[in-house]
Amino acid sequence: MRVVSDLHLHSRYSRATSRDLSIDTLERYARIKGVTLLGTGDFTHPLWLNELKQKLKEENGILKTSSGFPFILQAEISNIYTQDNKLRKVHNVILAPSFEIVEQINELLGKKGNLEADGRPIFGKYSCVELADDLMKISRDIEIIPSHCWTPWFSIFGSMSGFDSVEECFQDRSSYIHALETGMSSDPAMNWRLSKLDKYTLVSNSDSHSFWPWRMGRECNIFDLEEVTYNNIVKAIRTNEGFLCTIETSPSYGKYHFDGHRLCNFSCSPEEAVKIKNICPVCGRALTIGVAHRVNELADRPEGFVLEKAHPFRILLPLHEIISAIMKTSMSSKKVWQEYNKLLAAFNDEFNVLLNAPHSELRKLTDSKIADMIMRNREGKINVKPGFDGEYGVAIVETDEQKRLF
Repeated sequence: MRVVSDLHLHSRYSRATSRDLSIDTLERYARIKGVTLLGTGDFTHPLWLNELKQKLKEENGILKTSSGFPFILQAEISNIYTQDNKLRKVHNVILAPSFEIVEQINELLGKKGNLEADGRPIFGKYSCVELADDLMKISRDIEIIPSHCWTPWFSIFGSMSGFDSVEECFQDRSSYIHALETGMSSDPAMNWRLSKLDKYTLVSNSDSHSFWPWRMGRECNIFDLEEVTYNNIVKAIRTNEGFLCTIETSPSYGKYHFDGHRLCNFSCSPEEAVKIKNICPVCGRALTIGVAHRVNELADRPEGFVLEKAHPFRILLPLHEIISAIMKTSMSSKKVWQEYNKLLAAFNDEFNVLLNAPHSELRKLTDSKIADMIMRNREGKINVKPGFDGEYGVAIVETDEQKRLF
C-alpha cells in the first residue's frame, strides 16, 4: 500500500496558525493534495487533544475519522537550554503510539512548562538529553525526530544555536535518534555530504501552519506498507524498510537557504558571505547564516556526492506556486483557484497532476505555459531565487531573460 505522509504540522492552538484549522479541514485538504496520512500536530495542547479524542477513533496506533482518513499522534516541542556555555534552541517532533502514551507524555511535560500557552510548547532549562531519557522511560515506541534540522534559530544543527552532531546534542541518548527532518531549506543530497549522518533516515514534512495545499504536504514521505499502523510507520522510519522516497521543495524555496538580512533586503551565497566575512554590507551587522552555509561548514564530502542505498527524493513546487507565477497573481487569488480546481476535476488530486498527468492532456485543459511549467516542475528544473533570513524563495518563470539572471 502506497502511503503519502506528512508527519509534522500544527493545530490552530500554535502561534501564527490558521484559526480555521480543524480535523475536518485537514482531512478535506489532504485529500485535495493527495496526502493519505497526516500527523495530528500539537497533541500536547489540552484543548486540541480533547478534540482529537472526540473526532478520531484509535486503531493500531492510527487515529481515523468517521470516513476512515488516518492520522498519527504527533507534536513538536521547543527545548531551550544552555549547554557547553552556549544557549541552545532545538525543536523536536514527537510521534506517539496511543492516547494512553500521550497522556503520560503530557503529564511529564506539564511539569516542565505550560502546555496551554502554545500548541508547540516551549521548555526552558530542559535539554534534549533529558527529553530523550524521560520519553524512553515512558515507552521505547515513542519516536523523537529533530525538526527542520538545519534552520538557523531553532534546530539541532542551526548556525545560531545548534550543535555539530547528533551525538553532541543527545550525548549517550543519541542511540534513540533514528531520523532527521531535512526541512525546506535542505534536501537529502545536502545531508549526504556529512558522513556522520549516513545512519539516519532523512524524512521530510511540511511543518504546515495551515491546511492550504501550498503549505500542507509541500514536503512529505512515501511509504510502501502492507498495512497502515503506527508500528509499521515507525519501523520504516527506523530501518528504511518500506520507505520509498521523499518529496521535497527546492532547498532554495526554503526561508533560510542563503545567508542574508531580511530588513536590509540583502542576501548572498555562502561563498559570497565568506568573502565579506559574514557581515551585512548594508547595516554592518552579522548576517543570518543560512542552511547552505552551515552544511558547507560541517560537510566532509563534496557537492554532488550520492549516498549509496539512500532512498531517492523528488523536487516539486506546489501547484499553486506554478499557476500563480504564470498568472502573476497571489496563490490564494480566485483566478489561481479556478485554474487549480479545473486541473483537480480532471486528475483527482494535486500530486496526480504534478507527477502523472500527461503533458498532452494538461495542454488541453490549461494554458500551455502552465502545462509546460508543470512538466519542468516534474523534472525538478524550475529555477528558484533562494530564500533567506525568514523569506521564502521565489519561483522563476522560465523566460530567456530570467534564465540569464538566475
